[in-house]
Amino acid sequence: MERVVGTVVRGLRCPIINQGDSIEQIVVDSVLKASEAEGFTINDQDIVTVTESIVARAQGNYATIDHIAEDVRSKFGDDTIGVIFPILSRNRFSICLRGIAKGAKKIVLMLSYPSDEVGNHLVDIDRLDEKGINPWTDVLTEKEFREHFGYNKHTFTGVDYIDYYKSLVEEFGVECEVIFSNNAKTILNYTKSVLTCDIHTRFRTKRILKANGGEKIYSLDNILAESISGSGFNEDYGLLGSNKATEDSIKLFPRNCQPIVDKIQQILNEKTGKNVEVMVYGDGAFKDPVGKIWELADPVVSPAYTSGLNGTPNEIKLKYLADNNFADLRGEELKQAISQYIANKDSDLVGSMESQGTTPRRLTDLIGSLSDLTSGSGDKGTPIVFIQGYFDNYTK
Repeated sequence: MERVVGTVVRGLRCPIINQGDSIEQIVVDSVLKASEAEGFTINDQDIVTVTESIVARAQGNYATIDHIAEDVRSKFGDDTIGVIFPILSRNRFSICLRGIAKGAKKIVLMLSYPSDEVGNHLVDIDRLDEKGINPWTDVLTEKEFREHFGYNKHTFTGVDYIDYYKSLVEEFGVECEVIFSNNAKTILNYTKSVLTCDIHTRFRTKRILKANGGEKIYSLDNILAESISGSGFNEDYGLLGSNKATEDSIKLFPRNCQPIVDKIQQILNEKTGKNVEVMVYGDGAFKDPVGKIWELADPVVSPAYTSGLNGTPNEIKLKYLADNNFADLRGEELKQAISQYIANKDSDLVGSMESQGTTPRRLTDLIGSLSDLTSGSGDKGTPIVFIQGYFDNYTK
């Protein structure tokens, strides 16, 4: 019988992961158990994805605000610290800010506006137009910001992040001055010691600061890039990709993940005889149309993946073929013509009209988004995702 189902995605439940657990064995056991219970077979080019959270939990990659404070003090001493371009997030940044504040004497907190790097808005951009404010050139004090825009709560969280972040700093008796600017150089009018907290633009921000007189310039990937007094750490990303664990601790982004995905692939091959691709994923890479949030607060979508997930899709647009190349065909004749065209397509379709409108993103970014939406961020309890038929096309 002809196949009528393409890609199938299953969120898999597994035990609650704790420090010291064998994440490789738990993932393999969960996949095999699901296969048996749900009656599906495991095939070559199936994909197993594992959320970064349970990998970091198994590694015990945690740190406290005291560890953050110690690292901040070692880098900045008693200097006033410019903390610039943080994202607005209780989960992602609030605990980091508490640790930074605990290691500081004074903080100048510079927020980008009207929104942060990932789309969380402090104020609607239309209100800037109403007030005649240019966010690319105008620098606002906290008093000026309030006079123009008052108090605004986040669309989804109901939090006024200006007050919230300021209160986290002042909790430790640390003076906090808040300013608003999208120009990194602005902070150098207040201090030459800067911790830039942007994620995907951090290298450019650091370059600009250093070129314009910045002296002690660090980014979040430089904080906890090594263990501090026995803490967890991440040599590549430091605090980037971390999440709130408790009111005084964070779970860091997992480290050294490549051996983990390779081992899972190896064990599954030994158990099933099939070559299954494996990746660890964090945030997907999609934008919410209502809140305008770009869902990519992690430094990368995938910190590690097996070799079969390299590259981008090489696909042809079916509707283009139907409307152009084979516009005069119908029914079975059209189906056969399209199938034959796909079977004989070039190995690299970049630039061809037949591929226009297909998604030219990396496979790991696409699969990461698919996995992130499947597992969710709440109580679904499916931190492992099993994907079948992803590499199939119309001819299979």
